[in-house]
Amino acid sequence: MTIYLDNNATTALDPAVLEAMLPYLAEHYGNPSSIHTPGRVARTAIDNAREQVADLVGAHPTQLIFTSGGTEANNLALNSLATHGVATFCVSAIEHPSVLEPARQWQAKGWKLELVPVDTNGSVNEDAALEMLQRQPTLMSVMMANNETGVIQPLSNLAHRAREQGVIVHTDAVQAVGKIPVDFNALGVHLMSLSSHKIYGPKGVGALVVDKALDIPPLLFGGGHEKGRRSGTENVAAIVGFAKAAELAQQQLEQRSQHMLALRIRLEAALNTLDGVHIIAESAQRLPNTVLIAIPGIEGETLLMSLDAKGIALSSGSACASGDTEPSHVLRAMNLDEELVHSTLRISFGKDSTQAECDAVVAAIKELTQMSQQMASVAW
Repeated sequence: MTIYLDNNATTALDPAVLEAMLPYLAEHYGNPSSIHTPGRVARTAIDNAREQVADLVGAHPTQLIFTSGGTEANNLALNSLATHGVATFCVSAIEHPSVLEPARQWQAKGWKLELVPVDTNGSVNEDAALEMLQRQPTLMSVMMANNETGVIQPLSNLAHRAREQGVIVHTDAVQAVGKIPVDFNALGVHLMSLSSHKIYGPKGVGALVVDKALDIPPLLFGGGHEKGRRSGTENVAAIVGFAKAAELAQQQLEQRSQHMLALRIRLEAALNTLDGVHIIAESAQRLPNTVLIAIPGIEGETLLMSLDAKGIALSSGSACASGDTEPSHVLRAMNLDEELVHSTLRISFGKDSTQAECDAVVAAIKELTQMSQQMASVAW
């Protein structure tokens, strides 16, 4: 049986979520835009789901636009500047590709793009960000927590300072929601991206939370769904599943967080006893479930495949996109030693991870490091 500790990539569908979805995959199949009874049943389900997801992040249901996931939500957020003419983006250097790539697409059309640097822990340089805000960019995008390092970013202060400068603020909260408290209004942001499959919901559904004072143009045109902001017949079952996952995440937030943090502490204590293992950003404030390590002398992909052969599913921190074998832009931005950049592994616990799984990973990593040291000794 596989030990799955790659929960920052995706989580398993919670059985309660599947149960909530099943009626909308079979008996309640009406189109939510239809006015007959089956259609109204579907529409009511979406309306209720909007309330549940909005409640998870302290937003009003009318502020929520359902999307196909975090990537679409991020693209929609950056597209919000389309009515501003030539604009300036101020984006942290460690953003997910679904923020960085749309920004670069706009840059190719003549818009300005400034990347906010980070320190060696992968935390946004606040002084640099505040200096950029003085130039009054049109939009600043800083994620709540990084998907590779788990480092929680100093978002609230930056968001409130940005508002003082009249700057629109977006945050990708995909990795943070369900692991730490998230409050849309308290953060002071204008736009927030969410994703279902990071909180034990189905894949293919997410949301963008939008400040009531902000009017954003759609990416998709057609039937005028989501009050004209996102056309396309809604995936009712997935939206219902997202809502159930959001409800459970809110109810169980403290319990889940404490459980994962205990595992992270246990893992790091064991890893710190191993020669040749480096914990990246160990001193930074991080998500309770995320540990990024480096084992110099062994390529990250080699580590990943070796562990996979042992039935342990982790992620290589050196690749941040599908099929990408280039070193992570996040690790590059942190100015880490080149050997560390190429030898990273990300361990991300889930709500159902166990101490036995944690200990099995430590044992496997210990074996790999010992083999590496023996090979190095022979080569020498």
